[in-house]
Amino acid sequence: MMNKLTKAEEEIMMMVWEEGRCTVSQLLDKFPDPKPPHSSISSIVRILEKKGFVDHKAYGRTHEYFPIIAKEDYSATSISSMVTSYFGGNYQSLVSFLVAEEKLSAKDIEELMNQLKSSDHE
Repeated sequence: MMNKLTKAEEEIMMMVWEEGRCTVSQLLDKFPDPKPPHSSISSIVRILEKKGFVDHKAYGRTHEYFPIIAKEDYSATSISSMVTSYFGGNYQSLVSFLVAEEKLSAKDIEELMNQLKSSDHE
């Protein structure tokens, strides 16, 4: 089972996925001012490494980090966990909720139906 990430860890991980390979300094550059301390970002990246989300290659004292879990895999696990936690594991309840909250339009639903139909034929 994949570890869950805190909001801060997830924010950093999104940056790592976006960059592909990066140093803590490069991640820090992506933050607006006032920037968090270098040590805070470094600590979070090391936690991500312990949790198995990133690995690093050392170039002297510089560490270049890279993802070892695909964003898609994390997204699938997160969505599945959310559906289980909030919708009793029922994806139909999730879709009903999104429709009720007006997050899905009729056009969105039609596109989903077309995707479902085309995946049935594969």
